[in-house]
Amino acid sequence: MKGSKLLITLAISAVLFTGCGIKDQSAIIKINDKAITKAQYDDLIDKSIASSPFGKMGDLKGNKDGFLYLMQEQQVINQLIIQELLDQEAEERGIKVTNKDVDEALKKVMDQMGGKEQLMTVLRDNGVSPAQFKKDLKNQVKMQKLADSAGKIEITDKDCEDFYKKNPDKFKYPEQVRAAHILIGGNPFLIQQEITQNDKKKFDEKELKAKVEAKMAENEKLAKNIAEDLKADNSKFAAYAKKYSTDEGTAKQGGDLGFFAKEQMVPEFSKAAFDAKPNTVVGPVKSQFGYHIIFVQDRKAAGTTPYEKAKVGIKDYLQTQKQIKALDDLTTSAKKKAKIEFMEERYNPEVIQKKLTKQVDDATGGQASKVREATKKNQKKK
Repeated sequence: MKGSKLLITLAISAVLFTGCGIKDQSAIIKINDKAITKAQYDDLIDKSIASSPFGKMGDLKGNKDGFLYLMQEQQVINQLIIQELLDQEAEERGIKVTNKDVDEALKKVMDQMGGKEQLMTVLRDNGVSPAQFKKDLKNQVKMQKLADSAGKIEITDKDCEDFYKKNPDKFKYPEQVRAAHILIGGNPFLIQQEITQNDKKKFDEKELKAKVEAKMAENEKLAKNIAEDLKADNSKFAAYAKKYSTDEGTAKQGGDLGFFAKEQMVPEFSKAAFDAKPNTVVGPVKSQFGYHIIFVQDRKAAGTTPYEKAKVGIKDYLQTQKQIKALDDLTTSAKKKAKIEFMEERYNPEVIQKKLTKQVDDATGGQASKVREATKKNQKKK
């Protein structure tokens, strides 16, 4: 279904996690005699793996010289080094973040998300606590202040107008539908998990399959009954969504999905929603997620967002891009003058890169190395 994302202008750096309740204070890296600890590394690598699609492929930490683990490790180490360098720069410049700064940033995020309740829903769906989000937001404000202090970052109306004129495709939007939905579980794998977790009895394969099929049939019947009721009286849709829908992210809002384009939904859902007229209930529609009862409420033709409506977003985007560039320049400069020591060489990004390169070369019989050399030669010629 519709991907839940934090649609906020926090693009200056990745969400950074610092260790809470740190147990291992041993330094793995020192930057100008300030330590990055093993606990900070452990905390961030765990979160990085958990949020990565690779984390679902098995125990990456079981083989710390494995390709996927090394990729995560390299990313985490670089992130920790960059953050420490920028923190030291901020300290040298006397940059402070007040509670008022954080409150203003939080209000801006809530306005962009459509209110506090919507923000809390998105945070919950993404497994981020309000306290952690506020902590990350405070760090983000600090990075923004640091970027601004590194150079005059000013976006004029002309800058915004030029961007709008040069990027017309960015402001076109396709036909959209506004709908609400009720989801009744119909994924055999999830139903099987639910059965095995809730029922202490152990089933053989045949018994378990029968139970899953019975539950699927039960859910399909429930979905059909709900759809029949709501086709007769769609005024009850929000109440039914709150009572029956297994999509926790939308159930509290009466199943409301807002406006969406065809490609934002799975094909079965999109076809049913876009084929229906406004103020119509359709379904149940079967998808990989289960059985959907869909209430199509409104329709919006394809078009182009006018400049005046897009202006604020353009300004935020251009400002963010300049801030990112300023932080990149600061990081490059800080690295050149910093004293960086690795207590263990395995945490040196260059060492990690050599391991990754070797594994790629071994897997390709040396072909990857030949491609790299050819690319370098071509770049030198240019």
